[in-house]
Amino acid sequence: MRWLILVIVWLLGAAGPCWSAEVGGESVATPNFVDQHQRIAKPDLADRQRIRFLTSTDYPPFNFLDGEGRLTGFNVDLARAICEELGILARCQIEALPFADVVPALKRGDGEAIVAGLAMNPTTRAEFAFSQPYFRYPARFVTRKDRAIESPIADHLADKVVGVTLGSAHAAMLGAFFPAAKVQTYPDRFQALNAMRDGKIDAFFGDGVSLSFWLESEAAGDCCAFAGGPFLSDRFLGEGLSIAVRPDDAALAEAVDYAIAQLVAKGRMTELMLRYFPISAF
Repeated sequence: MRWLILVIVWLLGAAGPCWSAEVGGESVATPNFVDQHQRIAKPDLADRQRIRFLTSTDYPPFNFLDGEGRLTGFNVDLARAICEELGILARCQIEALPFADVVPALKRGDGEAIVAGLAMNPTTRAEFAFSQPYFRYPARFVTRKDRAIESPIADHLADKVVGVTLGSAHAAMLGAFFPAAKVQTYPDRFQALNAMRDGKIDAFFGDGVSLSFWLESEAAGDCCAFAGGPFLSDRFLGEGLSIAVRPDDAALAEAVDYAIAQLVAKGRMTELMLRYFPISAF
């Protein structure tokens, strides 16, 4: 079983090393999902009159409206940074639509790219070309600070009660890769996290991104911290976030790949992640 766990952890570093930055005097790890050994030539987009990125407003912290009604978020700033890196910022537009409308809009030519968390799966791969993933969702354990579980956590889950949301991908992943744990299911994550905070369970296993925000919330009451991981799995958690383009515009996807590789190499991707994820999910 251990080799399966190692495979999941290895996936985090397969594309490249983790980066770190100083935040409040502490080193914060951020991931790099881009293979820096790739040699992608800088694309020539001089013939493009404009590039319209389509997004939505209901997926914080990736894309949302701020308190003043302005479109913002990790995906929005990433799209701007991509355009800047490609030297086409003046020709870039970012348009917000209801999420259900972004795919039809791209198909009818009302945009050139989708940066809105469109899942990569056999159906969407048949309809679109995708950039390489620029973000992947990690699964994480959280434990109470006063009842930490020793590392490596996979070796110390016997007789530990781990909460998880009933019917979730994380419940399936927990059962597949951490069979020693005693699983306690809850109808929703809020009940599970309340149980975690109150010490009724030994750990909770779920989405690292949402957990990073819960850990610094008033609801958590500074009770808990990440333990072990991060853990990644295409099978259970998907392939991550990519930018989708029409299938006949693979050149734009390659241009996005070039720009993202440059943003990673220059540390700007780390800067973006720390802007929107103050507690690293990784």
